[in-house]
Amino acid sequence: MRINRLDAHDRYLFLKKNQSMVISQGCEDCLKRNPLSLALQARSPYIYIFAHPRTHDDGLNKRLLWQPRLTKPKAQTNSYLFRAKSNTDLIELCWFLPPREMWGQFKKGNVVESEDVVWSIHQFENNREKLEKPFEDDLPEVTVKAILLDIAREMDEIRRMKKLYPKQDSLEEYQSFDLSAVLQKDYTDPLHDPSSA
Repeated sequence: MRINRLDAHDRYLFLKKNQSMVISQGCEDCLKRNPLSLALQARSPYIYIFAHPRTHDDGLNKRLLWQPRLTKPKAQTNSYLFRAKSNTDLIELCWFLPPREMWGQFKKGNVVESEDVVWSIHQFENNREKLEKPFEDDLPEVTVKAILLDIAREMDEIRRMKKLYPKQDSLEEYQSFDLSAVLQKDYTDPLHDPSSA
């Protein structure tokens, strides 16, 4: 089978643009629509956005899970981490790590080369401590825990109000939100990942 290089390149550019739009839309949705993200942004000058693909139960399709957080998680393959300034569109890439079996595809000279991915892989392999190190202006662990407890109390109060006054639609977006799993975790480690239970 002959492959037309120009056609393959055009398809690659389309795929890259499509993936970029998916990631951009995911970040934007997490920043502007996620109730936890909005609550964190109201109390902190920044948030981290941790994205990690997960396979559906059918074993074929994947979806990206977007998790707003105040602490930097441990670096792991098949994940993306962004840091956003609260209540703005300013987003900084912390890492972009594809699955380990795909790392070779992103090297310079390949069709899907990516400087950000190559830098992230290099940092992951050779300088992981620096990659995982919190930013200088990150909140202390005690403050992070206090913020999470405050948000949990607020969400519980909103749920109780919703039960008492079920016709108030403005609280509907918080009804299904559950922080109980997050609050049961031990936050003594600032790099602790609440989603890894």
